[in-house]
Amino acid sequence: MANMIASFFSCACNAEYLFDQLKIAKSDSYKDHIGQYDVIFISLNELPRKCRSYGQYIERIENRLIKDLKEAYPKAGIQEDDAVWDAFSAVYNSYDSKRFVFILDEWDFIFHRDFVTQKDREEYIDFLSNLLKGKAYVSLAYMTGILPIAKYSSGSELNMFLEYTMVSEEMYGDYFGFTEAEVDELYERFLTNQKDPRVTRGGLRLWYDGYHTKQGERVYNPRSVVAALTNNNLGNYWTSSGPYDEIFYYIEQNTAQVREDLVKMISDIPVEANVCEYAASSMNLTTRDEILSAMVVYGFLSFEKGCVQIPNKEERDRICGFYFLSGDRSYG
Repeated sequence: MANMIASFFSCACNAEYLFDQLKIAKSDSYKDHIGQYDVIFISLNELPRKCRSYGQYIERIENRLIKDLKEAYPKAGIQEDDAVWDAFSAVYNSYDSKRFVFILDEWDFIFHRDFVTQKDREEYIDFLSNLLKGKAYVSLAYMTGILPIAKYSSGSELNMFLEYTMVSEEMYGDYFGFTEAEVDELYERFLTNQKDPRVTRGGLRLWYDGYHTKQGERVYNPRSVVAALTNNNLGNYWTSSGPYDEIFYYIEQNTAQVREDLVKMISDIPVEANVCEYAASSMNLTTRDEILSAMVVYGFLSFEKGCVQIPNKEERDRICGFYFLSGDRSYG
């Protein structure tokens, strides 16, 4: 989605041949925005070689931004030791109020690194605030991530963002996954293009369905659906990452007796929970509702009508795996 938005706005990307056939082309402001902006696209999940500190991480980002701006806007008089936000302001003032679209993918990635301290997190929030908040050169800032921005902004640093999640907002809810109709369409393409189809439509539902938007629409795990149809095989396509380690810790320690809840869910018994926004930094979840909320946002559980449950076979296998690794056999 981040790549799509960047392609739409970027003046360096001639993408009209893609978007002219889509619904967006019918918008009155379509021509006013497509291909009209310089886009700053940063994948914040990339680390410098042999990265051991937050300083090395943020210095790489700042240095590359300064280098790109100096090359693209020589009249701005940017110096290598300028703050990034001062460099953008110089471009704005020197180039007829030049404005940018910022696409920042996985904004919260750095919070899951072992070398990042609480002071580093605060400095990172200040960096984003200084770069984006109240700046004339910002036309749009779009950020993706798992963690809610508001929980990491102690004051008003990042209060200019609107946050959209499956749990808290109805708007855009059906874009967080594949709807039933979208999976139907993909499956028809699969049957047309695959000479020996081994994936059934019912299999896709069993393995990857079970999530719910706030308005109650069922959605599928999009990555797993695509992988299953591409590989012509149903299986667990979830990949290990930081959240896996965090949730495994709480299950292993039986924090807030969460194991008992998971045993019920493995037995297809929904569990009542108060799912809410939370701060999901490592080892910082203390209550049962915080842990279950984290599992919903990470995709381990689904939430509907005040209850959490295991959504599908893919997640059931994963949660059973947690118990196997922690030495617990009570679910068997």
